[in-house]
Amino acid sequence: MKIKQASITPPRIEMLPLIDVVFLLLVFFIYAMLSMAVHHGLPVDLPKSGSVALENKQAIAITIEPGTGNALIFLDRQQVTPEQLTAALHSRAGTKSEREQQEVRIYADKSIAYQKLFQVLDCVRQAGMTRISLQAQQEQGSH
Repeated sequence: MKIKQASITPPRIEMLPLIDVVFLLLVFFIYAMLSMAVHHGLPVDLPKSGSVALENKQAIAITIEPGTGNALIFLDRQQVTPEQLTAALHSRAGTKSEREQQEVRIYADKSIAYQKLFQVLDCVRQAGMTRISLQAQQEQGSH
């Protein structure tokens, strides 16, 4: 009696579950990277803007808070005067080209007077840094 041999199918790797897993890993890592955006300044009440871009590069954070008579300036959580700010910024990035490429983010409370904001902007420019961005919060309902 002849026994019929079962047909042997070659093993194969199913691609759809693999694609699903890779996609979920990609989503997880993107979400984790976005949640690691660190603000090096102090908490202030930022103005609202309809077009806010999320940036993750390493930048120098300058925070301007309202004080009891005069606005307070902080460089990465350390309080400084305008003169100290210029010197500290100048020493942060070594060469002229490094200073020109260094990004500076200014977190100014929305109640700060323009004069104080422009005083800080002048200090940053005197230090040789030209990549300056003013930070804002995204308005509710804006996309």
